[in-house]
Amino acid sequence: MGTHWSQNNGTVPNASDNVSRTRLGYQDVDDDSLDGLDRQEDIAQFPYVEFTGRDSITCPTCQGTGRIPSDQINELVALIPYSDQRLKPQRTKLYVVLSIVLCLLASSLVAYFLFPRPVLVEDDGIRSVTVHFDHNNSKVIINMTSSLNFSNPNFFTVLVDSIGCQVLYMKTVIGTQQLDNVIHIKPLNQRQVNFTVSMEISGSLSYVYAFCTMASIKVHNIVVFMQTYVKTSYMVRSTQNTLEAYRYIDCGSNSTGHQASMILWSDPHRNPGTRLLS
Repeated sequence: MGTHWSQNNGTVPNASDNVSRTRLGYQDVDDDSLDGLDRQEDIAQFPYVEFTGRDSITCPTCQGTGRIPSDQINELVALIPYSDQRLKPQRTKLYVVLSIVLCLLASSLVAYFLFPRPVLVEDDGIRSVTVHFDHNNSKVIINMTSSLNFSNPNFFTVLVDSIGCQVLYMKTVIGTQQLDNVIHIKPLNQRQVNFTVSMEISGSLSYVYAFCTMASIKVHNIVVFMQTYVKTSYMVRSTQNTLEAYRYIDCGSNSTGHQASMILWSDPHRNPGTRLLS
């Protein structure tokens, strides 16, 4: 028996051949990847083309251009699915409650600072009295200076438009005074105004001259009734206060001492014919 050798036309692949084929395979994959990227870039640069066929319809919105005309942006309506999260905003109740609270707070602050409050007017009595006699005509001339205190509780300036005063003795008017554009009172501030009323007692009241010049009497007190009208304005509101008080005057000599007034009524909302003793 002997050994037989057979020879084939094919050759047995060696290790170097396998490595070469592996490298060629990777190169083919890389070439395919590069071709895919190039293909995507080419598709991106390819313009929009609407392929119309027998059963196709051109888009009525873009008219086959693939773009919405700028002049129709405000006219077109997009349909959004009901389950879209944009239709379900979060914390809606919280925002609504905060908005209501802020509106109420702002309204309360505006009402508190801009709500008009009545200006307080207080009669501070007599500051001084000066008496003169006209012996030829039997007249008594009295200059009486009084004071008014104003208090502004508002958060804006108040204007005292006018102060009017009328003095009566035995229901006879013996003196008047009128002041216009008196003062401006700053917010949350107080001011005092002094004004002088000139009174003349004569005619049917000439007996007062005899009483005031009587040397046997040391104190020559007479009682006069004084009505004071104060008109104030602020913002678009105008109010008028009325003060009524009796004054005791010593007509026999000059008096410079401060005398407190006996106010009968100082409520601007009451009927002027009503008098309340305070």
